[in-house]
Amino acid sequence: MADVISSEIFPDRQLDGTGAKPTMGGGLPVIGYWAEKTLDLKGGLLWKTLLHNSACLSCAWGTGGQKGGFQNEDEENLQRCAKSVEAIASELMEPIPTHFFERYTISELQQLSSMEADRLGRLSFPVIKHAYSDRYERISWDRVYEIVTEAFQKSPERLASYSSGRSSNEAAFLLQLLMRSLGSNNLADCSDLCHSASTVGLNQVFGSGTSMVSLADLKQSDCIVLIGSNAPANHPRLMNELIQLRDRCGKVIVINPLIEVGLVKFASPAYPIKSFLKGSEISSHYMQPISGSDTAVFLGIQKALIENNWVNYDFLQQHAEDWETVVEQVRSLEWSTIIDTCGVSQEELEIAAKMIGTSQKVVFAWAMGVTQHSNAVDNVFSIANTALLTGNAGKEGAGTMPIRGHSNVQGFGSMGVTIRLKEEIMQTLEKLLQRSLSRVQGYDTRALIAASDRSEIDTLLCLGGNLYAANPDHTQAKRALGNIQTVIYISTKPNLGHFHGLAKENTLILPVFARFENPHKTTTESGNNFVRLNDRGESHLNQRQGTDLISEVEFLSVLADRLHGDDVINWRSLQDTKYIRQLIAKTIPDYAKIGEIDDTNQEFTIANRVFHSPTFPTRSGKAKMFVTPLPKLELPTRESFDFPPDIPAIILSLGTGRSYSQHNTVVYKEGDYYRGMPHRNCILMNKTDGDRAGFREHQRVTVKGNAGKMENVEIIYGQIRSGSALMFYPEVNAIFSAPIDERCGTPAFKRVPIAVF
Repeated sequence: MADVISSEIFPDRQLDGTGAKPTMGGGLPVIGYWAEKTLDLKGGLLWKTLLHNSACLSCAWGTGGQKGGFQNEDEENLQRCAKSVEAIASELMEPIPTHFFERYTISELQQLSSMEADRLGRLSFPVIKHAYSDRYERISWDRVYEIVTEAFQKSPERLASYSSGRSSNEAAFLLQLLMRSLGSNNLADCSDLCHSASTVGLNQVFGSGTSMVSLADLKQSDCIVLIGSNAPANHPRLMNELIQLRDRCGKVIVINPLIEVGLVKFASPAYPIKSFLKGSEISSHYMQPISGSDTAVFLGIQKALIENNWVNYDFLQQHAEDWETVVEQVRSLEWSTIIDTCGVSQEELEIAAKMIGTSQKVVFAWAMGVTQHSNAVDNVFSIANTALLTGNAGKEGAGTMPIRGHSNVQGFGSMGVTIRLKEEIMQTLEKLLQRSLSRVQGYDTRALIAASDRSEIDTLLCLGGNLYAANPDHTQAKRALGNIQTVIYISTKPNLGHFHGLAKENTLILPVFARFENPHKTTTESGNNFVRLNDRGESHLNQRQGTDLISEVEFLSVLADRLHGDDVINWRSLQDTKYIRQLIAKTIPDYAKIGEIDDTNQEFTIANRVFHSPTFPTRSGKAKMFVTPLPKLELPTRESFDFPPDIPAIILSLGTGRSYSQHNTVVYKEGDYYRGMPHRNCILMNKTDGDRAGFREHQRVTVKGNAGKMENVEIIYGQIRSGSALMFYPEVNAIFSAPIDERCGTPAFKRVPIAVF
């Protein structure tokens, strides 16, 4: 029956064809995609949305807001990328037909892939699946509020929320205010699965968990170290900054087990003459370490810095604590131990150290290749230590810069959607609510799944996101969600979680407006601490018969009013987002300007986050350095996997990743042109590993993890370090459970032991 759904909804569906692998990123495929989407029948609507004053829906580097649809915070033009077009085009789809959920059972919908689920169309009316039913059915908003209100009248420790960064600061603030007013700190967020290590680590080092680098700083830097990032696919706008840096004779050091073609050479449409026609050189020095060895790489760089007298000891003495212990540890390490751990030669490490040590302004930037490891916080410490050793923190054009993926994931953390809420914010919230709030430690995302698996959660509200698919071990995630009495999904589009993450009693899917459709103004925060103001909009769905959407702010404020009634806060009045912004200004540190933004229309950089002098918001005003132990990176033996001993097999370290045309768990195209992977069921591996195991390229194999296996997987050879492999998230999440770094709660998605046979 799933084939019937596919043929009806995707009559022209076909896999991406891949011929010879490209020699550079960007280029003609980007222009081709723009032409395809902007010149079709909906092109006018797409252009109208692109020009709308609202922040990009894609990554935290997105443009938009009051600066204009194509401008960044420095008012540069032509700053929209194909990722933005993909995200907008997806939201401009037609609504799912009113009869759809009546026709198809849950078991049939569970056969859909992530891409197929997304292509069903926009959610435009609320639906519910009861325990006794095999399908969703339409429900009125009055009945929705009755069910949800009753579901939230449970013990606080049995209430939880999960959220993603597609929503606004106003909705995020309302969500955490509602949860904490009910006595629950169970505010899990998608950041728990990605950049939590950055927040935790940077907070301990610098007293601030976000980027200390602005866009203007990047334009002054003369060296950028890019670690564990596929920026050409996930943050294309950053590529323009790298191109400009190389044009002014700066250096780009790339650290990644996989050679991403776009990090070698990239053709940017923003520069049609100097870049797009022939491509721009990106990496000055490309290192491919063993997966999970980032700490060892930076210990090697630090050792070379010390031995060549490229350490700024005056800076350390004045502006850092515990630096002596760090230097002593690095000096005590043998080069052979470092090299054996990271798999990078001493010469390569010394080249990187010289580039860093002889540059004047160095930015250290990283993505989830750094943070999704069992020693993720140590990885962040080691990067921060390197910045401090060279005096590249607290000055213009230099510093640490985690590259956030979701468009407003950092804003959610700023608004208090976190289990690690600063005491300062807790106290201001208590003044606002005029009551004491719980200090009980809340559940992060992995802890939420574990608690649900123990049947300790009754009600879960998901503000966006795909909690089921984003987690490792889909069997556990499905079982855990199935133990919850009521699950409420607030979404614009269907996803796999709506069909697999079903509650024990009631599962509701509530349709809301996309960011550019909201009937009120909202704000979002970029990964570089810039707050954007999004204009009011109108949805193309409003003219469609049978549609019935609301905004996230409206739903949360009405729910809060039903739960609290007359209170110190007039909850229903919070439908006015201007009022919410005034509350944010009073309660969230360094966000005072948001209270004036409706009158001034002035977007702003959040105070006390971008450091241009080496005084940090720690108790001492100095940065604190941490010793980072070398990781132990042993893989299990062949005998640890249950398969016949007499067949060809190899044990590899698997990293999960997104394809080029993908945003988090949302898949826009089947394959990945730039990696030469024609569909989702591929494994990218080194030819040396394949030859050693007796495999050949395009052979179909089984890939086994510690929680399941995937069959009929096609081998694709690529420029990935021997011993490592890559498969696509979220599909491959089904086959493994992952250890976590207990300090931040993030699973080790980037070093998963697998057997290939």
